[in-house]
Amino acid sequence: MRRRNFITLLGGAAAGWPLVARAQQPGKLPTVGFLSLAMPEGHENGVAAFRQGLSETGYVEGRNVAIEYRWAEGASERLPELAADLVRRGVAVIATPGSFPAARAVKALTATIPIVYGGGADPVRAGLVASLNRPGGNVTGFVELNSEIVSKRLGLLHDLAPRASRFGLLIEPNSSGPLVITDLQRAASAIGLPIEPVVAVGTDRAIDAAFASLAQKKIDALIASPSPLFYSHRAQLVPLATRHVVPVIYWDRAFVEAGGLISYGSSVADMFRQVGIYAGRILKGEKPADMPVMQATKFELVVNLKAAKAIGLTIPETFLVRADEVIE
Repeated sequence: MRRRNFITLLGGAAAGWPLVARAQQPGKLPTVGFLSLAMPEGHENGVAAFRQGLSETGYVEGRNVAIEYRWAEGASERLPELAADLVRRGVAVIATPGSFPAARAVKALTATIPIVYGGGADPVRAGLVASLNRPGGNVTGFVELNSEIVSKRLGLLHDLAPRASRFGLLIEPNSSGPLVITDLQRAASAIGLPIEPVVAVGTDRAIDAAFASLAQKKIDALIASPSPLFYSHRAQLVPLATRHVVPVIYWDRAFVEAGGLISYGSSVADMFRQVGIYAGRILKGEKPADMPVMQATKFELVVNLKAAKAIGLTIPETFLVRADEVIE
């Protein structure tokens, strides 16, 4: 039986159960729920980093903690079902690294099970926490505040492609795309640049169609909005950018390592690790309400010269000296 069918069957069978967290039976390992909008393929390093974070607090999967993984595989409508299954199983904490929609789905179901969120969307603006320093509820985690670095990404892309007159924002509407649009439009208006949203859901055909629309929209350069689905599909996104001869700035170095042009942001792997650390601390008895939301403090600029050459772009030496790493 395929994994998708099995999880769907499990969720359907559990639909009649009362929606309350069941206490874990004595003698059983404490269980951490892991919920993501994305698919497991492409997130192996992130999951390993999450486990590493848990291990740094003394928890090793299979030895003294169990992890229940749930992947929506791009189908946002399945998140409530998968979240409900974890709640019914009475897990001790639910981690949603890199997935704002997953955190929102869990929060809608429980005010008691701790949730550790990790991602780019501001959890205050998104309604997940009362404030970064005092979350005040059952949600805490790690965040890279998009509003503070979106303008930086736009500026870097503009410096890299100074002749570009129209910029696009590739968003996945089921992720934090709407919040990013507001931030980017504000940043773009400050420097007099038009921004055109380019919508793509996390399917092969939809991503192909989004890139095919670039010429019609007259877009010269593209900013890829953080999305767990885009991260899973980076092996598809990167060649499309080259094929359509469009410079794209990504939020994580994994895209540049896969042949993408440029990235600026904090480490996705470190975000997964930090979420694992917070999940472990909660297992030890800390309360999310008292745990400040961690903020990314280290950002890196990575440039791929081979990718630039493939689209006929010459990167000035003055730009390269600003990079933390240049891949040749």
